[in-house]
Amino acid sequence: MRFLFFALLLRAAFAAEDDKIVGGNECTPHSQPHQVSLNSGYHFCGGSLVNEYWVVSAAHCYKSKMDIVLGDHNRWFMDGNEQIIPTAQVIPHPNYESWLVNNDIMLIKLSQPATINKYVQPLALPTSCATAGTMCTVSGWGVTMDSSADSNRLQCLNIPILSDEDCDNSYPGMITEAMFCAGYLEGGKDSCQGDSGGPVVCDGKLQGVVSWGFGCAEKNHPGVYAKTCIFTDWMRSTMATY
Repeated sequence: MRFLFFALLLRAAFAAEDDKIVGGNECTPHSQPHQVSLNSGYHFCGGSLVNEYWVVSAAHCYKSKMDIVLGDHNRWFMDGNEQIIPTAQVIPHPNYESWLVNNDIMLIKLSQPATINKYVQPLALPTSCATAGTMCTVSGWGVTMDSSADSNRLQCLNIPILSDEDCDNSYPGMITEAMFCAGYLEGGKDSCQGDSGGPVVCDGKLQGVVSWGFGCAEKNHPGVYAKTCIFTDWMRSTMATY
């Protein structure tokens, strides 16, 4: 159990080391206009724009200062649609528990408002929680494990939300009410380290934040995501305060 838990923490803690969507495909360019990159001289986590001033990411991606890159598709090619905005506030959830990767959600306030256009658009927060079986899209940048794919281009993967029973059986004693599992128990498709903080979008709503898991795309170890729907009151009150 100690080795398993250590491996889980490695996935969350070393977000910048080996980022990849496993088993996905290149997103249609700018089809995920809410997707942002957290950047401190390099991409290290993802996030989601939820209004012109605020981004949602994972608390384990915390850095006191960073730039937010919006409107990007190919990380190594600037096409003029990108916006790079420094942060003004970085606010992890007050009940974030790093040793459990619990309540793994964070708000980031931009130092100036994003310009909303066809390349940069906010994603709606959920008004209710998504149910098991709902198909969702997770996205992120990085190594794809597919030599035919350009790993610098934003990758997308469609995944189903799994039942609480399947999630608990995959990670006995480790799943809290602030988490859900999504993906394929047979393995082969998953989000991974540098995708951390990125969106899980279900029916046009931000239902999840990429958080942790055992390895990447391993059998019987699906990805674990922060359950955004239980944090909407905290997010709305925090955004109204700062």
